[in-house]
Amino acid sequence: MAVLEEPIKETLVLKNYIDGEWTESKGKYHDIINPATCKTIARAPSSTKEEVDEAVMAAKRAYSEWRRTPPLARCRRLFRLKELLEENFEELSRIQTMEHGKTIDESRGETRRGIENVEVATGIPSLMMGENLEDIATGIDEYLIRQPLGVFCCIAPFNFPFMVPLWFAPYAVATGNCIIIKPSPRDPISQVKLAELVDEAGFPPGIWQVVHGGGEVAQALLEHPDIKGACFVGSTPVAREIYKKCGEVGKRVIAQAGAKNFIVVMEDANLEKTIPALMTSFYGNTGQRCLSGANALVVGDDKFYKKFVEEFVDAASKIKVGYGLDEAVQMGPLQSKTAKERVLGFIEKGIKEGAKIVLDGRKPKIKGAYPDTCFLGPTCFEDVTADMIVAREEIFGPVANILRAKDLDEAIKIIHANPYGNAASIFTSSGKLAREFQYRVECGNIGINIGIAAPMAFFPFSGMKNSFFGVLHGQGKEAIRFFTESKVVIQRWW
Repeated sequence: MAVLEEPIKETLVLKNYIDGEWTESKGKYHDIINPATCKTIARAPSSTKEEVDEAVMAAKRAYSEWRRTPPLARCRRLFRLKELLEENFEELSRIQTMEHGKTIDESRGETRRGIENVEVATGIPSLMMGENLEDIATGIDEYLIRQPLGVFCCIAPFNFPFMVPLWFAPYAVATGNCIIIKPSPRDPISQVKLAELVDEAGFPPGIWQVVHGGGEVAQALLEHPDIKGACFVGSTPVAREIYKKCGEVGKRVIAQAGAKNFIVVMEDANLEKTIPALMTSFYGNTGQRCLSGANALVVGDDKFYKKFVEEFVDAASKIKVGYGLDEAVQMGPLQSKTAKERVLGFIEKGIKEGAKIVLDGRKPKIKGAYPDTCFLGPTCFEDVTADMIVAREEIFGPVANILRAKDLDEAIKIIHANPYGNAASIFTSSGKLAREFQYRVECGNIGINIGIAAPMAFFPFSGMKNSFFGVLHGQGKEAIRFFTESKVVIQRWW
């Protein structure tokens, strides 16, 4: 077996990054496990309430001077951070694979998308500009300026440990705010490495901080009176609670939640190009992506349906499963043993409901000598109906469901009957059908012959229904609006 380049050579003991210093937590520590090898690669703390208070106070102290720092000067720190991210690109990517399990190509994609958000945020001198109009009345002018608010927090998910905090943090600091990132306790190493580069880039103490922990730390941040707003990405039940909590305590919030994404395949779709796109959509990131395809909704006659199922299953059965640092591997393990057990539970439910398992990934062939603790292979059900649990609930694993609809109208009705509204895609050669789909479907991110409708950094990461709680989304101009308040000035000089 080839020796794979692992940047983490020995077990790391992770610290909090507070007020420009790396400080050891007084809280309890737990192990961070590489899901492919099942080896401990780090130990991370659950921070105390006092440590959360310390981070918030440091940010509050730093805010006064940081908001007075000219936008150009703030952006120079981001330019330097971008350079450092590029220089450390491969190491950052390999760390993600080691702590999460995704393939190295998927990690490289995540790193690139994170860097792109830093790039967009460097345009803040233009993006933060206000508006003005003279002579709103005789001798009176009016203008709007955007001002920062103070201290924000980001409660990050496990599935994209490096990228997701960068949907928010660069925009927060570019607009003159301070931010505290709470990484997922399951894979926090990426945020530690990122904070090291933030420090090297020369950000003043207290501007960008990292505090480790789980639900109790998140609760402490949400309840802290000096936190002005929160950014969250995760499951719908937790997002709903965070949205409610922020409403109760008067904080602004972005709460991006779960998904059950439909991909409609019309009879006129080019299957030669469609099937590879669907493999990436359904099985990329081992299905642990809020934009992953979950339900393939086929519109066509029996002949087309049969052909689609055969080609889909054939392609999925050829996906190479193994340790993501192996360049030949196409799908890694689930992030944890618990995640695998959860997915196995859904597979059992699907079988009991009467879905036909046409590709069973419960005993995967793993490339290399690795334990199967967290591994599952690609799995596929057909004869699935929209009322089944596997078709309704978020599985968050490499499980595809194949459903049928008689026409596009029925397909859209099926999509709308589901409570989620994160993403939906259509594969077709018809511009008319594509326009009808994007016009009518109630989802935040729409793909036209695109399997993963992932917005670029200069567009918002949208969402509707139970996939999003709030008003403004992460990334781009909406993030800038979220991290600032509009102050309107009406002036007259005698």
